[in-house]
Amino acid sequence: MNTNALNIKPNEPGPYDLVIANGRVIDPETGLDATRHVGIKGDRIAAISATPLQGTRTVDATGRVVAPGFIDLHAHGQELPATRMRAYDGVTTALELESGLLPISDFYADVAKEGRPINYGASAAWTYGRITVMEQGAQPPLPPPDGTITWFDNAFAYTGWQNTLATDEQVTQILNWVETGLKEGGIGIGINGGYAPGYGRKEYYALAQLAARYDVPTFTHVRYVSVIEPNSAFEAIEELISLAADTGTHMHLCHLGSTSGCDVTDCADLLRKAQERGVRVTTESYPYGAASTAIGAQTFRNPNWMAQRGVKSYSAVEYDGQPMTEASFNALQQSDPGAIVVLHFLEPETDPADQKLLDTSVLYEGAAIASDAMCWTDSQGNLIQGDVWPLPTDAFAHPRSAGTYARFVRQYVRESQKLPLLEALRKTSLIPAQVLEKSVPQMRGKGRLQVGADADIVVFDLNTITDRATYVEPAQTSVGVQHLIVNGEFAIQDGQLLLQSLPGRPVRRPVQV
Repeated sequence: MNTNALNIKPNEPGPYDLVIANGRVIDPETGLDATRHVGIKGDRIAAISATPLQGTRTVDATGRVVAPGFIDLHAHGQELPATRMRAYDGVTTALELESGLLPISDFYADVAKEGRPINYGASAAWTYGRITVMEQGAQPPLPPPDGTITWFDNAFAYTGWQNTLATDEQVTQILNWVETGLKEGGIGIGINGGYAPGYGRKEYYALAQLAARYDVPTFTHVRYVSVIEPNSAFEAIEELISLAADTGTHMHLCHLGSTSGCDVTDCADLLRKAQERGVRVTTESYPYGAASTAIGAQTFRNPNWMAQRGVKSYSAVEYDGQPMTEASFNALQQSDPGAIVVLHFLEPETDPADQKLLDTSVLYEGAAIASDAMCWTDSQGNLIQGDVWPLPTDAFAHPRSAGTYARFVRQYVRESQKLPLLEALRKTSLIPAQVLEKSVPQMRGKGRLQVGADADIVVFDLNTITDRATYVEPAQTSVGVQHLIVNGEFAIQDGQLLLQSLPGRPVRRPVQV
């Protein structure tokens, strides 16, 4: 191992504020995997030693894995209860990048007032700008965006922004909204194209050009998610690749698996060939065979939607843990188009062929693991937010909102042994940091367990780490995380969430306004 090439720093002298002793320390960048002692000073890792270290506080990690905290590039649930659920899953940084938010300044200010146990951040949301511009004059009037996901959910009561081609003047106005978000520190541009597939190619091209000008990534839910042509996921991924090649923009494809469904083999091959040619495209996936979105989304508006998604019955859609019928589906879509449902597009638990398809996306070389975690709602569909803990028993979200990372480690490392732990940690920690580090300097200190890196650390038991969230009972925390350290402070200690500990910090590009 050439540690000089990685600019490995020497240990700082002690004593240390906190020592994690005797753990199996793994750094996915250098390949370190050995029993070591980790010394922390303030919010940074100050020493990694083969010999014991002295600290003000010491925790014994014998028999535990000590790794860089998991980084989630795709986390819609940014509310305090949602981030507490993520902490139990080993996540130290959760970012809302696919959809994004606007105004960016409002989002960061609101979260900072309340505090979070883990790091947080968001991209500048194209859909928020598009909704605002395309729904001018709508009745009843749509209020201006307020930096929350609730505003976006409420916009599903309007359809002009989803299907209407923007004029040149409207495109300019939309881009102005997005650019303001970038100037306010947004982490790239969120392009939720699947929710507004009526956008024009020139509008998409202009977004990529804007991203290239600011040298930031785009995070795209592609225009189509169908497994049949025309208007297929394959076509939409091809569109993204072409745009990345034409503009030189780094374009990140969100949730490869749920985008391409049973066509994932061909879609993954298309993406891999583009990467081999040097096109700046990256991707992510999650270890579930079910997606989740608003019932009013365009994916459910086409009369042929079941064939497009590769499902045979309305029962593939669940609401509040219960399979739907055609009648209940249509009624809910009419009465509450922003209601969140779960769509089972694969059945990996019962069908080995579906498991193989899921593996194609999850094991895709160089892909990050990202949860697509949803917001939590109660049985009335109300957003659960504020200082609420534990979640109420009727809390609902896709189980990926609670268990993505524990499930990934359990299934792919411990049980099936399809991945070595070191490679799994590349996908949960290092690769997500690398996706962002060129445009977000602070990410260069995350995703690694090295001297000088941020003290965002997860300590877990490889033999017991397990997801407990299910489609019927999703509000169950993962187990097996012994300690979660965020910016040098405990968010979870001895397996227990510290409710008064809110060490999370904003992940944000430099503000230019």
